[in-house]
Amino acid sequence: MGIVPIITYLAAGIFVVAVLARFIKIQRMPVHLRWELYPVPHEKGKGSYGGSYLEEHEWWTKPRETSKLSELAVMVPEILLLAGVWEHNKSHWLRTFPFHFGLYLLMGLVGLLVVGGVAGAAGVEIPLLSQVTVAVGYAGLALALVGSLALLARRAFNADYREYTKPSDFFNLVFFIATLAISLAVRFTVDPVFEGLQGFFRGVLTFNGSVIPEFTVLQGLEIVLAVLLVAYIPLTHMSHFFTKWFTYHSVRWSDDPNLEGSGFDEKIAKNLQSKVSWSAPHIGGDGKKNWIDVVTASGREDSGKEEK
Repeated sequence: MGIVPIITYLAAGIFVVAVLARFIKIQRMPVHLRWELYPVPHEKGKGSYGGSYLEEHEWWTKPRETSKLSELAVMVPEILLLAGVWEHNKSHWLRTFPFHFGLYLLMGLVGLLVVGGVAGAAGVEIPLLSQVTVAVGYAGLALALVGSLALLARRAFNADYREYTKPSDFFNLVFFIATLAISLAVRFTVDPVFEGLQGFFRGVLTFNGSVIPEFTVLQGLEIVLAVLLVAYIPLTHMSHFFTKWFTYHSVRWSDDPNLEGSGFDEKIAKNLQSKVSWSAPHIGGDGKKNWIDVVTASGREDSGKEEK
């Protein structure tokens, strides 16, 4: 087995480990501060007008009614269509939507290549699979490339964006552009219908290097850049492709009450023991005091001022 499949296995391993590590890290983070922003979509019968279970008389004695379907009605347009960006910044949406939707199509392409690879190894022919693979692949590559070029131009030439653009942001976009451009170059030269790429997937999935076709240097570069990019993404802020779940469900939409037996008391007590290192003078955090020390000290100071 050649070096390219080995790099692919390593990259896949890094991706899985990085995603799991970040997932576990976020799961173990302290309880967040409640946003108290309404509407919360999962409020059954009340989310449409911004209501909540707190409207009910003696709400703590009644079962909560939530709706996952209402959450999906918000999440699906947000994920697939970037509805929030469209609502708040249409100019940016015109650049970021092609990029993100192109990436979604490329994820679909990977799925199609996996299906094609497995089917090929089993000797099964799936009608129209090749045509769908070609359509999805070209559309995904073109949209993602156009979007990444547009985003790079916006960050490079728009003063408002440049102010908060870091060198890593430029590197990330250039990484995408190089990978996408080389992949398109391969399509227009040696592998127009993804046959070589599908053969590569067949060999990698079956751990059979003998079925992997001979590659040109350009094809090898395409695969190496693509798998390295996949391994790199969860190591950066681009991991929002899955951390967004937490920012919505564990922060923005979290409205679970602190009732007896809910476990919140223990979590909050643990938070209060955290050491405070904030440098703001009114906080007085020195890295040794915990939040209870800070709050009680602040209370004593305020009391002293009132007495004077």
